Amino acid sequence: MSIPLTSVPRVAGPAGAAAERVSELQARIHGMQRDRFASGGRQLPGSLGRLLPEGALRTGVVYTIENSTSLLMAVLGAAAADGGWSAVVGVPDFGAEAATGFGIDLERLVLVPDPGDQWLAVTAALVDVLPLVVVHPQRPVGDTEAARLGARLRQTGCTLIVAGSWSQSEADLRVTGTRWDGLGSGHGYLSGRELTVSVTGRNGSGRRRSERVRLPDLPAAEPAPGPLMPAAPLRADLPRHPATG
Repeated sequence: MSIPLTSVPRVAGPAGAAAERVSELQARIHGMQRDRFASGGRQLPGSLGRLLPEGALRTGVVYTIENSTSLLMAVLGAAAADGGWSAVVGVPDFGAEAATGFGIDLERLVLVPDPGDQWLAVTAALVDVLPLVVVHPQRPVGDTEAARLGARLRQTGCTLIVAGSWSQSEADLRVTGTRWDGLGSGHGYLSGRELTVSVTGRNGSGRRRSERVRLPDLPAAEPAPGPLMPAAPLRADLPRHPATG
């Protein structure tokens, strides 16, 4: 059973209406067959796999990706590549076209772009029934709240990816550099990009290291994408801005 993206309830408005929609969404999802991760976690392919121990997202834990929607989409698309359900909460600029480019199946994605003050309740409801949830916290989360949600994750086997900071995480990922492929001396075709990702281990206590990740990071069986777009010649009188992740 699938829920088209266009029919997913969007939580907004007063708290009472939001709570009612959360209950409605939870009831609908409970009618589905839950896709769970294997006991050892979900393997990530290629250079994404080098970001994490044993190349896998573990179940029942939290990962953070602080400053890159592209890296978040790449991880989400790879983790759900076998058809698993996922959800994205509180990321209003999560573009559908960009998501499909990273292999995310919109027919198996629950999108709640603007949950307002109910974002934590929405997230808690979704981790009960889905194997992979992404959330952008709308405010700082204290240790008590993080511990309570962490216990829920261990119970349900869901993996939570936080787009931002979190006090109790398995690993923190942050993009520290971006390099585009395909550009010559001010002209050419963008054919891909490489991110430099800084990785810190459990609860910030692990040694920080850096890895390079290729985007898009497609399975070997799939052909590499063609040129994304032609780049117009750069004019010396125009301001230049650094690319971000």
